[in-house]
Amino acid sequence: MKNTTPAKKHMARAMAATLALGLGMAAAQSQTAQGSAAQQVPAAAAAAETLSARQQAIVLMASFGAASDMPRLNTAANQGLDAGLTIAEAKEILVQLYAYAGFPKSLNALGELLKVVEARKQRGIQDVPGHEPSRAVATGDALVAVGRDNQTKISGRPVQGPVFDFAPVINQFLQAHLFGDIFERDNLDWQSRELATVGALAAMPGVEAQLRSHMAASLRVGLTPAQLRQLAQVLAERGDAAAGKRAGDALKQALAAAGG
Repeated sequence: MKNTTPAKKHMARAMAATLALGLGMAAAQSQTAQGSAAQQVPAAAAAAETLSARQQAIVLMASFGAASDMPRLNTAANQGLDAGLTIAEAKEILVQLYAYAGFPKSLNALGELLKVVEARKQRGIQDVPGHEPSRAVATGDALVAVGRDNQTKISGRPVQGPVFDFAPVINQFLQAHLFGDIFERDNLDWQSRELATVGALAAMPGVEAQLRSHMAASLRVGLTPAQLRQLAQVLAERGDAAAGKRAGDALKQALAAAGG
């Protein structure tokens, strides 16, 4: 390995991690250069039946971050980087965590990721840095508009209901910030963002309604029922049994509501 380049080392690690776990490679979601089209749900993507090692790590990182389980977050972060996550993608997963689990857990998780990255550097591992978002995120009314559009795509219809009538500002915050500021950042695709969201919500008792909604959203952005069943199994076997059960129950409910 001494005569190989850092990039080749990273590729070899990613391939080895994937083969060792016996997982299929998920089809990469295509991106365009036209605004939020890069993040839209693919119209005819090839359906994958398994989660890649990279995707499994996303679920586990978000779940352990939401549970404040730093030792297992450390392990999952190492596995994710070995499986091909860039440092920027790993950071993005844990930055997004704050929208669902709060700033304290997100900050602590990012601190643990920093330890992982520094320890890997000390061992001579050259992880791929990745990239920041490729375009500026809109501001003001334009941000609310694009956030509303993203929210409608992910939710399957315009979001409304008694809670939003009672406190309209919460939907304004959701549209402007979560679905605008965060989901417009194109250095992490929507499938990965939904995997992270489901992983985080599954780790937290009491948010089953939101977990069910994001299971349905995961299907809308192109993840398959088989992949989401595997997600629940991964959480049960490598995370927390209760989190795995919550995820499995939410998927069953989302599929029943969708008629499938």
